[in-house]
Amino acid sequence: MREPVLEPLLRKMRIAKVLPLLRLIPHCRLLDIGCGWEARLLLDVEPYIASGVGIDCKAPLIRTEKLRTVRVRLSETLPFMDNSFDVVSMLAVLEHLDCPESMLQEIFRVLRPNGFLVGTVPSKIAKPVLEFLSYRLGIVNEDEIRDHKQYYNRDSIVALLTKTGFTDIKHQYFQFAMNNYFVASVL
Repeated sequence: MREPVLEPLLRKMRIAKVLPLLRLIPHCRLLDIGCGWEARLLLDVEPYIASGVGIDCKAPLIRTEKLRTVRVRLSETLPFMDNSFDVVSMLAVLEHLDCPESMLQEIFRVLRPNGFLVGTVPSKIAKPVLEFLSYRLGIVNEDEIRDHKQYYNRDSIVALLTKTGFTDIKHQYFQFAMNNYFVASVL
């Protein structure tokens, strides 16, 4: 699959935000929601985790000692038992969901106590920039941008995470405030 030129760089920047957290959690069991057609995050963090599962409707088939992928549409339920993961990552996914609150409740369910949700989501100010980069210049995936249901700012992402039970929410903007990075805990 051929990607628009800017996509790999943006993905690397998102992964770079998550990697420091994963390195701090010994024997981490990771669920990567929306792992994409390359499962790039899973492959990049394999040396730092005990096990990792990636889910996406376009996930590649991966079955190794540590990693596996599951082809599944992101719906209102996750096919995992309660308290299954130490970390759930969701990079550039939340903005595509019809029911983000339902998915966050499911993530809360599959995270173990003291687990973390780590994610990125485009900020509200990114909308016109992303549309220009995709519709006019073609350097960002147009289909992905057209599929965005919602853009977030600090207040809206914190409110959504709090509403679904997450605590100790840390937030920062990156990529010139075009993207939100957040880490939220399950007590």
